[in-house]
Amino acid sequence: MVVQKKPPLDLSKLKVPTHMAVIMDGNGRWARKRGLPRQAGHRAGVENLRRVIDACVEFGIKILTIYAFSTENWGRPESEVRGLMRIFSHVLDQELDELHAQGVCLHHLGDLSGIDPHLQRKVLGAIELTKNNTRLILNVAFNYGGRAEILHAVQQIIADGIPPEQVTEELFSSYLFTRGLPDPDLVIRTSGEVRVSNFLIWQAAYAELYAAPEYWPDFGREALYQALLDYSQRERRYGRLPEANES
Repeated sequence: MVVQKKPPLDLSKLKVPTHMAVIMDGNGRWARKRGLPRQAGHRAGVENLRRVIDACVEFGIKILTIYAFSTENWGRPESEVRGLMRIFSHVLDQELDELHAQGVCLHHLGDLSGIDPHLQRKVLGAIELTKNNTRLILNVAFNYGGRAEILHAVQQIIADGIPPEQVTEELFSSYLFTRGLPDPDLVIRTSGEVRVSNFLIWQAAYAELYAAPEYWPDFGREALYQALLDYSQRERRYGRLPEANES
């Protein structure tokens, strides 16, 4: 079997984000364009995730958050949801050892309580196995919604009896699923769509947004490089004026 060499890329041009988040969109349209069932698109999307993880490690990204399954996705046809759950389970069986060997630390964002108990155990086992890895943190937003996350944080703050005057942005962030992690610097959505779809709506308040034209299965190493080039040319202001104009 011939192993194709990766084409050289000028990494010196990149200002690499510490935390990158991705809305993996377009699997179904990728499949339809090829006359394939939607499940084929989801499987192709999973295969592409491996390539993107490899590229993130190569480019020096420390935290990758992926939108794998939203709270709204339960409204899809039951056969598609069952197929997605089978794919997730299969990925854990087939990819976990390699991810662990590569130094990937798996985190889960979302609510596992509505998931099949067997799959829950697999997810928790994967988190436990990889908890001490430090090369790349991979947050998997699975049964996740940004509004649900905020409601959950508010409920926990109330349950802990914290007075309203003590609720700061820092304290609130400590009740989110991403507690202890920096907010995303860059949010990428594939397939050309330009909306956040209830994804990290607190954490991504000042993230740079990038709409990639490729469907997710086609968004590989070179497409990620182009997204990072675009990000590298931006000036992040966080609501402030550039320093030269502040006076």
